[in-house]
Amino acid sequence: MVSTGLAAAGYKYVNIDDCWAELNRDSQGNFVPKADTFPSGIKALADYVHSKGLKLGIYSDAGIQTCSKKMPGSLGHEEQDAKTFASWGIDYLKYDNCNNQGINPKERYPIMTKALQNSGRPIFYSLCEWGQDDPATWAHEVGNSWRTTGDISDNWDSMTSRADENDVWAAYAKPGGWNDPDMLEVGNGGMTTEEYRSHFSIWALAKAPLLVGCDVRSMSKETYEILSNKEVIAVNQDSLGVQGKKVNKNGDLEVWAGPLAHNKVAVILWNRGSSTSQITAYWSNIGLNSTTVVKARDLWAHRTHIYVKGRISATVGSHACKMYVLTPR
Repeated sequence: MVSTGLAAAGYKYVNIDDCWAELNRDSQGNFVPKADTFPSGIKALADYVHSKGLKLGIYSDAGIQTCSKKMPGSLGHEEQDAKTFASWGIDYLKYDNCNNQGINPKERYPIMTKALQNSGRPIFYSLCEWGQDDPATWAHEVGNSWRTTGDISDNWDSMTSRADENDVWAAYAKPGGWNDPDMLEVGNGGMTTEEYRSHFSIWALAKAPLLVGCDVRSMSKETYEILSNKEVIAVNQDSLGVQGKKVNKNGDLEVWAGPLAHNKVAVILWNRGSSTSQITAYWSNIGLNSTTVVKARDLWAHRTHIYVKGRISATVGSHACKMYVLTPR
């Protein structure tokens, strides 16, 4: 994370997923880190990660067992587990939804909210409830992000469907609580560079958590260039915190847009079709007055177009996109 430059680009959490603990708790009912994977324990790992200027995330489940069934869940152990995580120096909790005894997630997830608040440590709370009970409508009082979709796969159809499912809930995201259409597949090999660029652009515009899902030790130059594009990341991290959304659709040709701080607007021209096409975003679709003159910054070409008025057009390849920030003059 540090040596590749990803940490410098703003990525700060290193998150451990399922299967980090032994199958059984200890005699006091505490989690036991898996001895052969974490021989020094989790606190030593957290201390090391913190020494690099990064934060450590961990995984548990709002059920009696995790999704792999390889380790115990936290249902009924919320206070104890939150205190354990805090004592280890954990900064982020992904909280899954398997083996949940049929109890409503609106009952299970807030118990961990209180436990984390009582733990004495600020811990980012990521609800992984798969969007089953429309968490966008209630989870802002419960956690910091919530999955709006099922798990993503490393292919075009999965990625585009997650984008569309997440888009439905755009109005519910705001600072402190974010819609999460699942992690980034960029660099895992199942899509083209252009498809991955589209994936990263839409996730950034949607203010989704940007969770790298590839092996950063062996990522290609193209993968690194996508994941570390500071201009696209800046859209994702914009202080206004408004989720951009799909504002126009003409067959497979789409315009996605959203407001940014300082009266700027982010725009994506996305070609989901099989042939190169011209796509136009009209000011009337993206919240600008028709007479407004803007400076248009192309975030992937790193070029500025001065004085655009009324609309912006581009020729866009199959499954590719163009992404701009428009600054009114």
